[in-house]
Amino acid sequence: MLRKEYEFMKFRKSLVILLFLISNYLSAQKPHDSLSSKVTLQQCISYALANQALIKQSLIDEEITKRGIRIAMSGWYPQIEFDANLQHYIQAPSASYPNTSNPPTYTPYISFPSTANNVSAGIISANQTIYSNSLFFAARTSKELKQQATENTENSKINTYVDVTKAFFDVLLTEEQLNVLNEDIIRLQRNYDDAYSLYKNGLTDKIDYQRTEISLSNAQAQERSTHEAIKAKYSILKQLLGVPPEKQLNVSYDSTRYESEILADTAKNLDYSKRIEFQLMQSALNLQNAETGYYRWSFLPTLSAFFDYDPLFQNNQFSELYNKNYPTSLFGLKLTVPLFQGLNRLENLSKAKLQYKRIQLGMEYLKSQINSEYTQALAGYVSNLNELKIAKRNITTAKDIFKTVKYQYDKGIKAYLEVIVSETDLRTAELNYLNILFRVLTSKVDLERALGDIKIN
Repeated sequence: MLRKEYEFMKFRKSLVILLFLISNYLSAQKPHDSLSSKVTLQQCISYALANQALIKQSLIDEEITKRGIRIAMSGWYPQIEFDANLQHYIQAPSASYPNTSNPPTYTPYISFPSTANNVSAGIISANQTIYSNSLFFAARTSKELKQQATENTENSKINTYVDVTKAFFDVLLTEEQLNVLNEDIIRLQRNYDDAYSLYKNGLTDKIDYQRTEISLSNAQAQERSTHEAIKAKYSILKQLLGVPPEKQLNVSYDSTRYESEILADTAKNLDYSKRIEFQLMQSALNLQNAETGYYRWSFLPTLSAFFDYDPLFQNNQFSELYNKNYPTSLFGLKLTVPLFQGLNRLENLSKAKLQYKRIQLGMEYLKSQINSEYTQALAGYVSNLNELKIAKRNITTAKDIFKTVKYQYDKGIKAYLEVIVSETDLRTAELNYLNILFRVLTSKVDLERALGDIKIN
């Protein structure tokens, strides 16, 4: 028997140690990160929409709005309260009664205590609102408030979409610029080696390789500056995504795909109602209209039903206070009519009308602002698209010129200065094409936003 008990104790101890080790191992595991180190634009947008703090705040604001509506609507439910008190009279109040033994004057009056020295009372009251202007206002505006909170979240998501897209393109542009500079450095290094070899062999003077050295140094300095700029732009992208600064990110780029997606429909008509800002303003206008109606009808009375039950205990001996109950109960209707409130209703009504007019003027200004944004976005997109076509042709021309000049230099026809100039022109054309390509992509996003075509599912 003792041996079995010892074996059981040993088994239990081993089991506890095993569970302890398993729990430590599980607690030491890092949570799964849904964002890989190499990300596409769509992955960045999806992650930001799910993890960015501003969007989470907007979703919390939606829940706060819903709770506020429920709080306001709770007045339609019965309101039940219980109040109780316990008191001891040091000097109890008295009441005077006629002296019935001395008609007809019944004087002198005889005084008796009107209550016992110890009194304990309680009241259970229930109130049910039948009509209230405030509660009808809460019911009328509940849908608009929910819609407004949802629109605020949608606005945050659209802003996040635009900001992440632009930051992503900015990182891509800088990385592509770095690739162009690296290719140019390789080309310049090869030219420098060739020029230096020719100088050593006495075929050219030192000016050629020194010019190449200057161009190589400038390209290397530009490469270092661009490399540092990438770090800053990645930090901006991480902030917009809501990822920790220490996380490593590498954007995935498909130039062919982006070049095929640069076209947008420039023949679309501007529809103000598609803009989330216009929808928010319309919701604010509806809410203000409801508030105006609330003050217009706030002279209406409030009607409610009530029921009260009042248990009363009293006795001169405290120990016997709760031995006997003298209850009262009643129910009835209560009508509250606001007869005069110091012109409060009229002033609030005038204020609400002015606020409604102010929002209307805000909507007119918003329409003008949206139209201006659309015009600028459309002009920027069309202009950048035209520049892109020219820049693409310039790259082809610059490559042909560089190859021709390099060939002529190798044959001794052209001076080396022309090689440097043509090489600089090629690098400038390639960098200019990249700049314009990503300007087209970002201006397309601005155009889609101006048209209200960005929809977040």
